[in-house]
Amino acid sequence: DMQFGDEGFIEFNRQMRSAYPEIRLDIKRVIAEGDLVVTHSHLILEPGKPGQALADIFRLENGRIVEHWDVIQDVPETSADYVGMF
Repeated sequence: DMQFGDEGFIEFNRQMRSAYPEIRLDIKRVIAEGDLVVTHSHLILEPGKPGQALADIFRLENGRIVEHWDVIQDVPETSADYVGMF
């Protein structure tokens, strides 16, 4: 069961850190407009692995996150695009 709110967020992060002690999140871009904030990030669960590309969309109210959507894609070992995912 996924909890919501501060407690759910903290517990989710504890579980991720426990499962992947060397987890790393590199935020590459942040875009904000009105009550929306979008981040484009590289999530690496284990060193030496390609990781995942994340696009997270947050809606804020009174300085707090009230809604969240995400898109997650595995980073391929090779890419036809010379720029890659980041």
